[in-house]
Amino acid sequence: MFFASDNTGPAHPAILQALVAANQGYMASYGADPIMDRVTRKLREVFEAPEAAVYLVATGTAANSLLLASMTRPWDTIFCTSMAHINEDECNAPEFFTGGAKLTLVPDTDGRMQADALKASILKENNRGVHGPQRGPVSLTQVTEKGTVYSLEELQMLTGIAHGFGLKVHMDGARFANALAVLGCTPAEMTWKAGIDAVSFGGTKNGLLGVEGCIIFDPAIAWEFELRRKRAGHLFSKHRYLSAQMEAYLQDDLWLEMARSANAACARLVAGIKASGVGELAYPPQANMAFARFPRHVHQRLFAAGAVYSMYDDAVEDGPPDELLLARLVCDWSMSPGNIDRFLQLLAG
Repeated sequence: MFFASDNTGPAHPAILQALVAANQGYMASYGADPIMDRVTRKLREVFEAPEAAVYLVATGTAANSLLLASMTRPWDTIFCTSMAHINEDECNAPEFFTGGAKLTLVPDTDGRMQADALKASILKENNRGVHGPQRGPVSLTQVTEKGTVYSLEELQMLTGIAHGFGLKVHMDGARFANALAVLGCTPAEMTWKAGIDAVSFGGTKNGLLGVEGCIIFDPAIAWEFELRRKRAGHLFSKHRYLSAQMEAYLQDDLWLEMARSANAACARLVAGIKASGVGELAYPPQANMAFARFPRHVHQRLFAAGAVYSMYDDAVEDGPPDELLLARLVCDWSMSPGNIDRFLQLLAG
């Protein structure tokens, strides 16, 4: 009953097998390995973007921060939601890697940035000449940090506003595959065809040991990204171990298979929560993550039985037993129906 994060789940056996295979003999370093050549060709095919620049790093923070740094001047501000990972969970890494650019927080609804709010936020910046921050890129998270998913129309509207001001758009796709499985569209439709200039193509939350793709559709920023990746210490010498993971991830659409499994597990969990009549869902869960409020005494029962998940409210130990407290429940590709059903049995009491 481990719902703390999809980061905490195991790597898929196919990924481990690919690493064993890649460990034979000698291979060129720093991304010049033949596996990376195949990965680049495959990702260009997947995204229908034959000229796209493709790079790999080991962490989501590196992917987001290096891409944004390649799109942002030190005196710019990056537009994102308050709950964006780059604002809440990356220890000011975007500010560090950009050399001091700030973040402007745009209001959201259930985690999704709103078009009118983005336009208003952009208009409020770049009005003080040399004394204030200049307008920089927009960063959108898909799946959002509240478990919701932008529709293609919403993405197009937001990127249209950004491009109307001459601003680039980055997508934090830590759960890219989960969102794609929800929308049933192509990777191209959810990225460059919708106006996205660069995407962090997540793998670590979806069954990899630790690899994120950095896919750049705007060739003007590709070389700067390469330089920044090297300068920041994120260009791996034994790069084949990153390449091998990504190649196995893409083989036979394993990445989509794992995302669909995680989404299906969450759907089973959400259906059970609704059927139980215990508590309430805070946001409409669309992918592999749900936020729910349960009474304090229910949380206590679940934790006592070994359930693991994250709390977003006061401590569970003390307080009124019927007070509703917010929890985050995340499913990964390996989540079994038995674990979900056991959780739901305990939830119902």
